[in-house]
Amino acid sequence: MRKKIPLIFILFFVTACNFNQSSGEVIYVNAVKEQQREKIKKEEAREDMYTIALVPKISGTPYYNAVFEGAKEAARDLGINLIFTGASTTSFEEQEKIVENLISQKVDAIAISASDPFKLLPVLNKARKKNIKVLTWDSDTDPTGRDFFVNMVDSQTLGFHLMDSLASTLNEKGDFAIITSSISSPNTNEWIKAMKIRQKKYYPNMNLVQIVQSDDNYENAYHESKKLIKHYPNLSAIVGVSPVAPPAAAEAVMEVDTHDIYVLGTALPNTMRSYLENEVAQNITLWSPQKLGYLTVSLAKNWLDGDSPLDQQYVPNVGNIRVLDNVVIMGEPIVFTKENIDQYDF
Repeated sequence: MRKKIPLIFILFFVTACNFNQSSGEVIYVNAVKEQQREKIKKEEAREDMYTIALVPKISGTPYYNAVFEGAKEAARDLGINLIFTGASTTSFEEQEKIVENLISQKVDAIAISASDPFKLLPVLNKARKKNIKVLTWDSDTDPTGRDFFVNMVDSQTLGFHLMDSLASTLNEKGDFAIITSSISSPNTNEWIKAMKIRQKKYYPNMNLVQIVQSDDNYENAYHESKKLIKHYPNLSAIVGVSPVAPPAAAEAVMEVDTHDIYVLGTALPNTMRSYLENEVAQNITLWSPQKLGYLTVSLAKNWLDGDSPLDQQYVPNVGNIRVLDNVVIMGEPIVFTKENIDQYDF
Protein backbone atom coordinates (compact mmCIF):
# COMPACT_ATOMS: atom_id res chain seq x y z
CA MET A 1 0.00 0.00 0.00
CA ARG A 2 1.36 3.36 -1.07
CA LYS A 3 1.98 5.75 1.77
CA LYS A 4 0.39 9.19 1.33
CA ILE A 5 2.76 12.12 1.46
CA PRO A 6 1.23 15.40 2.68
CA LEU A 7 1.39 18.23 0.23
CA ILE A 8 3.09 21.21 1.78
CA PHE A 9 2.41 24.75 0.53
CA ILE A 10 4.96 27.32 1.34
CA LEU A 11 3.67 30.82 1.35
CA PHE A 12 6.09 33.59 0.67
CA PHE A 13 4.90 36.63 2.53
CA VAL A 14 7.42 38.96 1.01
CA THR A 15 8.54 39.84 -2.44
CA ALA A 16 12.07 38.47 -2.41
CA CYS A 17 13.93 35.38 -1.29
CA ASN A 18 17.70 34.98 -1.41
CA PHE A 19 19.61 31.73 -1.00
CA ASN A 20 23.00 31.91 0.67
CA GLN A 21 24.96 29.16 -1.09
CA SER A 22 27.83 29.15 1.38
CA SER A 23 25.68 28.47 4.44
CA GLY A 24 22.75 26.83 2.75
CA GLU A 25 20.27 29.08 4.53
CA VAL A 26 17.40 30.87 2.91
CA ILE A 27 17.30 34.61 3.62
CA TYR A 28 13.98 36.37 3.23
CA VAL A 29 14.07 40.06 2.38
CA ASN A 30 11.20 42.41 2.91
CA ALA A 31 11.47 44.31 -0.39
CA VAL A 32 9.02 47.01 0.66
CA LYS A 33 11.14 47.92 3.67
CA GLU A 34 14.27 47.72 1.53
CA GLN A 35 12.79 50.21 -0.94
CA GLN A 36 11.84 52.50 1.91
CA ARG A 37 15.37 52.37 3.28
CA GLU A 38 16.80 53.20 -0.16
CA LYS A 39 14.40 56.10 -0.50
CA ILE A 40 15.42 57.45 2.90
CA LYS A 41 19.09 57.13 1.96
CA LYS A 42 18.53 59.07 -1.25
CA GLU A 43 16.59 61.78 0.58
CA GLU A 44 19.32 62.08 3.20
CA ALA A 45 21.96 62.29 0.48
CA ARG A 46 19.93 64.98 -1.28
CA GLU A 47 19.63 66.94 1.96
CA ASP A 48 23.42 66.89 2.22
CA MET A 49 23.72 68.48 -1.25
CA TYR A 50 24.04 72.23 -1.65
CA THR A 51 21.03 74.09 -3.02
CA ILE A 52 22.06 76.87 -5.37
CA ALA A 53 19.53 79.27 -6.88
CA LEU A 54 20.24 80.93 -10.22
CA VAL A 55 18.09 84.01 -10.88
CA PRO A 56 18.15 85.40 -14.45
CA LYS A 57 17.26 89.01 -15.20
CA ILE A 58 14.14 87.77 -16.99
CA SER A 59 12.81 84.28 -17.68
CA GLY A 60 11.93 82.61 -20.97
CA THR A 61 14.35 84.26 -23.40
CA PRO A 62 16.61 82.11 -25.62
CA TYR A 63 19.70 83.61 -23.99
CA TYR A 64 18.73 82.77 -20.42
CA ASN A 65 17.37 79.38 -21.51
CA ALA A 66 20.85 78.62 -22.84
CA VAL A 67 22.38 79.71 -19.51
CA PHE A 68 19.98 77.31 -17.78
CA GLU A 69 21.22 74.40 -19.92
CA GLY A 70 24.80 75.03 -18.84
CA ALA A 71 23.76 75.43 -15.20
CA LYS A 72 21.87 72.12 -15.29
CA GLU A 73 24.92 70.35 -16.69
CA ALA A 74 27.08 71.74 -13.88
CA ALA A 75 24.50 70.72 -11.27
CA ARG A 76 24.52 67.14 -12.58
CA ASP A 77 28.32 67.00 -12.69
CA LEU A 78 28.82 68.51 -9.23
CA GLY A 79 25.88 67.02 -7.32
CA ILE A 80 23.97 70.25 -6.76
CA ASN A 81 20.29 70.92 -6.14
CA LEU A 82 19.64 73.66 -8.70
CA ILE A 83 16.80 76.18 -8.61
CA PHE A 84 16.41 78.34 -11.71
CA THR A 85 13.75 80.99 -11.26
CA GLY A 86 13.29 84.31 -13.01
CA ALA A 87 10.94 87.26 -13.27
CA SER A 88 8.48 87.90 -16.10
CA THR A 89 9.75 91.48 -16.50
CA THR A 90 13.00 93.31 -15.83
CA SER A 91 11.59 95.19 -12.85
CA PHE A 92 13.62 94.96 -9.68
CA GLU A 93 10.42 94.43 -7.62
CA GLU A 94 9.87 90.98 -9.12
CA GLN A 95 13.46 89.96 -8.47
CA GLU A 96 13.14 91.25 -4.92
CA LYS A 97 10.15 88.94 -4.32
CA ILE A 98 12.04 86.01 -5.82
CA VAL A 99 15.01 86.57 -3.50
CA GLU A 100 12.69 86.87 -0.49
CA ASN A 101 11.17 83.51 -1.42
CA LEU A 102 14.60 81.92 -1.78
CA ILE A 103 15.59 83.22 1.64
CA SER A 104 12.50 81.53 3.11
CA GLN A 105 13.54 78.29 1.38
CA LYS A 106 16.91 78.52 3.13
CA VAL A 107 18.97 77.94 0.01
CA ASP A 108 22.74 77.81 0.38
CA ALA A 109 23.60 80.31 -2.35
CA ILE A 110 21.86 82.83 -4.60
CA ALA A 111 23.43 83.84 -7.92
CA ILE A 112 21.53 86.69 -9.56
CA SER A 113 21.67 88.60 -12.84
CA ALA A 114 20.60 91.90 -11.33
CA SER A 115 17.99 94.16 -12.91
CA ASP A 116 19.15 97.12 -10.83
CA PRO A 117 22.56 97.80 -9.22
CA PHE A 118 21.26 99.46 -6.06
CA LYS A 119 17.58 98.73 -5.41
CA LEU A 120 18.24 95.03 -4.77
CA LEU A 121 20.90 95.69 -2.14
CA PRO A 122 18.60 95.52 0.92
CA VAL A 123 17.18 92.09 0.07
CA LEU A 124 20.53 90.69 -1.04
CA ASN A 125 22.20 91.80 2.19
CA LYS A 126 19.27 90.31 4.09
CA ALA A 127 20.16 86.99 2.46
CA ARG A 128 23.80 87.39 3.40
CA LYS A 129 22.86 88.02 7.03
CA LYS A 130 21.08 84.66 6.91
CA ASN A 131 24.44 83.09 5.93
CA ILE A 132 23.36 82.65 2.30
CA LYS A 133 26.19 83.18 -0.16
CA VAL A 134 25.32 85.85 -2.73
CA LEU A 135 27.04 86.35 -6.06
CA THR A 136 26.06 88.10 -9.25
CA TRP A 137 26.46 86.96 -12.83
CA ASP A 138 25.76 88.54 -16.22
CA SER A 139 24.59 91.81 -14.61
CA ASP A 140 26.18 93.16 -11.46
CA THR A 141 25.06 95.07 -8.37
CA ASP A 142 27.06 97.46 -6.29
CA PRO A 143 29.87 95.38 -4.70
CA THR A 144 28.36 95.90 -1.23
CA GLY A 145 25.53 93.52 -2.15
CA ARG A 146 27.46 90.44 -3.25
CA ASP A 147 30.58 88.37 -2.67
CA PHE A 148 31.83 88.45 -6.27
CA PHE A 149 30.60 89.01 -9.83
CA VAL A 150 30.85 86.46 -12.66
CA ASN A 151 31.21 88.55 -15.81
CA MET A 152 31.11 87.09 -19.31
CA VAL A 153 33.74 89.43 -20.73
CA ASP A 154 35.43 92.61 -19.60
CA SER A 155 32.81 95.37 -19.94
CA GLN A 156 35.18 97.98 -21.34
CA THR A 157 36.65 95.52 -23.82
CA LEU A 158 33.17 94.66 -25.07
CA GLY A 159 32.05 98.29 -25.32
CA PHE A 160 35.20 99.29 -27.23
CA HIS A 161 34.78 96.30 -29.54
CA LEU A 162 31.15 97.16 -30.32
CA MET A 163 32.05 100.77 -31.13
CA ASP A 164 35.04 99.77 -33.27
CA SER A 165 32.93 97.23 -35.13
CA LEU A 166 30.22 99.83 -35.74
CA ALA A 167 32.76 102.39 -36.95
CA SER A 168 34.28 99.89 -39.35
CA THR A 169 30.85 99.00 -40.77
CA LEU A 170 29.88 102.66 -41.29
CA ASN A 171 33.29 103.90 -42.45
CA GLU A 172 33.48 106.00 -39.27
CA LYS A 173 30.56 108.31 -40.04
CA GLY A 174 26.79 108.32 -39.61
CA ASP A 175 23.93 108.31 -37.09
CA PHE A 176 23.24 105.27 -34.91
CA ALA A 177 20.83 104.29 -32.14
CA ILE A 178 21.13 101.79 -29.30
CA ILE A 179 18.47 99.39 -28.02
CA THR A 180 19.32 98.31 -24.49
CA SER A 181 17.78 95.94 -21.99
CA SER A 182 16.55 98.53 -19.51
CA ILE A 183 17.77 101.97 -18.55
CA SER A 184 18.77 100.67 -15.10
CA SER A 185 20.52 97.51 -16.37
CA PRO A 186 24.05 97.51 -14.85
CA ASN A 187 25.88 95.44 -17.47
CA THR A 188 24.49 97.13 -20.59
CA ASN A 189 25.03 100.57 -19.06
CA GLU A 190 28.72 99.73 -18.64
CA TRP A 191 28.97 98.63 -22.28
CA ILE A 192 27.22 101.79 -23.49
CA LYS A 193 29.47 103.93 -21.31
CA ALA A 194 32.55 102.36 -22.93
CA MET A 195 31.03 102.84 -26.41
CA LYS A 196 30.53 106.56 -25.73
CA ILE A 197 34.10 106.96 -24.50
CA ARG A 198 35.44 105.23 -27.62
CA GLN A 199 33.20 107.21 -29.96
CA LYS A 200 34.15 110.56 -28.44
CA LYS A 201 37.87 109.83 -28.64
CA TYR A 202 38.17 108.18 -32.04
CA TYR A 203 35.03 108.68 -34.11
CA PRO A 204 33.91 112.34 -34.08
CA ASN A 205 31.84 111.94 -37.25
CA MET A 206 29.57 109.34 -35.67
CA ASN A 207 26.49 110.45 -33.77
CA LEU A 208 24.43 108.56 -31.17
CA VAL A 209 20.87 109.82 -31.73
CA GLN A 210 18.91 107.89 -29.08
CA ILE A 211 18.98 105.03 -26.56
CA VAL A 212 15.75 103.08 -26.09
CA GLN A 213 14.94 100.10 -23.88
CA SER A 214 13.39 96.75 -24.77
CA ASP A 215 12.95 95.14 -21.32
CA ASP A 216 14.58 92.10 -22.97
CA ASN A 217 11.35 91.57 -24.91
CA TYR A 218 11.47 90.81 -28.63
CA GLU A 219 8.20 92.55 -29.49
CA ASN A 220 9.24 95.67 -27.59
CA ALA A 221 12.58 95.72 -29.41
CA TYR A 222 10.86 95.24 -32.76
CA HIS A 223 8.43 98.14 -32.21
CA GLU A 224 11.20 100.40 -30.90
CA SER A 225 13.22 99.62 -34.04
CA LYS A 226 10.31 100.59 -36.27
CA LYS A 227 9.99 103.88 -34.41
CA LEU A 228 13.69 104.63 -34.74
CA ILE A 229 13.66 103.93 -38.47
CA LYS A 230 10.66 106.22 -38.95
CA HIS A 231 11.88 109.01 -36.68
CA TYR A 232 15.47 109.20 -37.97
CA PRO A 233 15.53 109.17 -41.80
CA ASN A 234 19.34 109.37 -41.83
CA LEU A 235 19.82 106.47 -39.41
CA SER A 236 22.73 104.28 -40.49
CA ALA A 237 22.78 101.58 -37.79
CA ILE A 238 21.00 100.08 -34.80
CA VAL A 239 23.13 98.52 -32.07
CA GLY A 240 21.32 96.02 -29.83
CA VAL A 241 22.88 95.37 -26.44
CA SER A 242 20.06 93.08 -25.35
CA PRO A 243 20.10 89.55 -26.88
CA VAL A 244 16.60 90.05 -28.32
CA ALA A 245 17.34 93.45 -29.87
CA PRO A 246 19.55 92.61 -32.90
CA PRO A 247 17.16 90.00 -34.40
CA ALA A 248 14.18 92.27 -33.74
CA ALA A 249 15.93 95.26 -35.30
CA ALA A 250 17.08 93.19 -38.28
CA GLU A 251 13.52 92.05 -38.92
CA ALA A 252 12.29 95.66 -38.78
CA VAL A 253 15.00 96.75 -41.22
CA MET A 254 14.15 93.98 -43.67
CA GLU A 255 10.47 94.95 -43.62
CA VAL A 256 11.20 98.50 -44.76
CA ASP A 257 13.29 97.02 -47.58
CA THR A 258 16.33 99.19 -47.06
CA HIS A 259 19.99 98.27 -47.22
CA ASP A 260 21.03 101.61 -45.74
CA ILE A 261 20.64 100.55 -42.09
CA TYR A 262 22.94 97.97 -40.51
CA VAL A 263 22.36 95.97 -37.36
CA LEU A 264 24.92 94.71 -34.88
CA GLY A 265 25.29 94.08 -31.15
CA THR A 266 25.01 91.13 -28.77
CA ALA A 267 22.80 88.17 -29.70
CA LEU A 268 22.71 84.39 -29.99
CA PRO A 269 24.14 83.25 -33.33
CA ASN A 270 21.12 81.06 -34.06
CA THR A 271 18.83 84.10 -33.88
CA MET A 272 21.00 86.08 -36.32
CA ARG A 273 22.03 83.40 -38.82
CA SER A 274 19.71 84.46 -41.67
CA TYR A 275 20.38 88.17 -41.12
CA LEU A 276 24.13 87.65 -41.35
CA GLU A 277 23.70 85.59 -44.50
CA ASN A 278 21.65 88.30 -46.23
CA GLU A 279 24.02 90.98 -44.86
CA VAL A 280 21.50 93.02 -42.88
CA ALA A 281 24.07 92.42 -40.13
CA GLN A 282 27.81 92.39 -40.82
CA ASN A 283 28.71 90.72 -37.55
CA ILE A 284 27.29 89.94 -34.13
CA THR A 285 29.03 89.46 -30.80
CA LEU A 286 28.43 87.22 -27.79
CA TRP A 287 30.01 84.51 -25.63
CA SER A 288 28.82 81.04 -24.71
CA PRO A 289 25.79 81.42 -22.39
CA GLN A 290 26.00 77.70 -21.61
CA LYS A 291 29.54 78.17 -20.32
CA LEU A 292 28.37 81.15 -18.27
CA GLY A 293 25.73 78.99 -16.56
CA TYR A 294 28.24 76.20 -15.96
CA LEU A 295 30.86 78.58 -14.58
CA THR A 296 28.45 80.35 -12.23
CA VAL A 297 27.25 77.12 -10.62
CA SER A 298 30.82 75.79 -10.39
CA LEU A 299 32.14 78.90 -8.66
CA ALA A 300 29.13 79.07 -6.33
CA LYS A 301 29.78 75.47 -5.26
CA ASN A 302 33.48 76.20 -4.75
CA TRP A 303 32.58 79.27 -2.66
CA LEU A 304 30.32 77.15 -0.44
CA ASP A 305 33.26 74.77 -0.01
CA GLY A 306 35.37 77.74 1.14
CA ASP A 307 37.32 78.24 -2.09
CA SER A 308 37.25 81.69 -3.68
CA PRO A 309 37.91 82.12 -7.43
CA LEU A 310 41.53 82.63 -8.41
CA ASP A 311 43.14 84.44 -11.32
CA GLN A 312 44.07 82.03 -14.13
CA GLN A 313 42.15 79.24 -12.38
CA TYR A 314 41.16 76.41 -14.71
CA VAL A 315 37.47 75.52 -14.52
CA PRO A 316 36.46 72.24 -16.22
CA ASN A 317 34.26 72.72 -19.31
CA VAL A 318 34.98 76.46 -19.24
CA GLY A 319 38.72 77.13 -19.33
CA ASN A 320 40.99 79.57 -17.54
CA ILE A 321 39.30 82.53 -15.89
CA ARG A 322 40.58 85.96 -14.92
CA VAL A 323 39.89 87.54 -11.52
CA LEU A 324 40.37 91.18 -10.56
CA ASP A 325 38.87 92.89 -7.49
CA ASN A 326 36.19 90.25 -6.90
CA VAL A 327 35.17 90.29 -10.56
CA VAL A 328 35.56 87.08 -12.55
CA ILE A 329 36.07 87.38 -16.32
CA MET A 330 35.01 84.23 -18.15
CA GLY A 331 36.84 85.00 -21.40
CA GLU A 332 36.93 87.01 -24.61
CA PRO A 333 33.91 87.89 -26.75
CA ILE A 334 33.16 85.78 -29.81
CA VAL A 335 32.50 87.59 -33.10
CA PHE A 336 30.09 85.81 -35.43
CA THR A 337 30.15 86.58 -39.15
CA LYS A 338 28.64 85.21 -42.35
CA GLU A 339 31.83 83.20 -42.82
CA ASN A 340 31.98 81.47 -39.40
CA ILE A 341 28.33 81.35 -38.25
CA ASP A 342 27.91 77.70 -39.24
CA GLN A 343 30.57 76.70 -36.71
CA TYR A 344 28.20 77.60 -33.85
CA ASP A 345 24.88 76.20 -32.73
CA PHE A 346 23.33 78.03 -29.79
